[in-house]
Amino acid sequence: MSSASARLLKLFEGHRLTPTQRRIAHCMVRRAGDAPFLSSVELAELAGVSQPSVTRFAVALGFDGYPALRRHLRESEPPEGAEPTGEGERPGGFNEYQQAVHAEIENLRHLAALLDDPAPVERAGALLAASRPLPVLGLRAAAAQAGGFAYFAAKVHPDVRLLTEGGSMLLDRIDGCVRAGASALMCFALPRHPRETVEALEAARQAGLSIVTVADSAFAPVAHPGDLLLPAAVGTGLAFDTACAPMLLGRVLLEAMCDGLPDAQARLEEFDTRASERGLFAE
Repeated sequence: MSSASARLLKLFEGHRLTPTQRRIAHCMVRRAGDAPFLSSVELAELAGVSQPSVTRFAVALGFDGYPALRRHLRESEPPEGAEPTGEGERPGGFNEYQQAVHAEIENLRHLAALLDDPAPVERAGALLAASRPLPVLGLRAAAAQAGGFAYFAAKVHPDVRLLTEGGSMLLDRIDGCVRAGASALMCFALPRHPRETVEALEAARQAGLSIVTVADSAFAPVAHPGDLLLPAAVGTGLAFDTACAPMLLGRVLLEAMCDGLPDAQARLEEFDTRASERGLFAE
């Protein structure tokens, strides 16, 4: 086990890094023994990024620049011979991919603890079930979560409208949902939070919609005191965020929504019958 790798991972924890910055971080973990002695140019070449990206990475960690970061790493280095070193060693007994999986498991544990009080989810389910139509918003990284939710919601809800494209038409589509009778909007908001999501939610509020949001944090830029926000942390251990907890929370909300739709089971059975008649699935 490499204590140097473990110290680097600890240094990176809690910082919102861009994909480029995470690439640098992963490179440093893999080269933990050499990291304190690499120049910014050498680190940039190893990570396959630009030298200014390395400088911005150091600043994102709270240092004045890369020299300050390197000095910190050297000063925290234990005396020679105090620990084994090597590029292939695993902090905590796990490689970086396993670390990411275990971090997601921890996110799911936090979600389970949050659901110890089911009242917020039950309230959200009732709001979503009552809205006709039900707009489901998710831009950029959150589009996949919104799409998955809308796909399943449409099996039990009579009118689901998926909003995954920004631009000038987005507010028009929200207005259209309001004119059609919508009373609530379901939003998935994940890092990095698009400004368009914030603006769309503000427009929805002004139009009188109740907002149910699944976000990575209760302090996300989309948070608003009048909304029902349910937090579900994302994993940040890989170059791109992992969103197992937000996905699962979306499925939980679907379950709660079904409880507010008396004909949900009948709709599901009708779909299964038609799917069988059409030979829709290979199973």
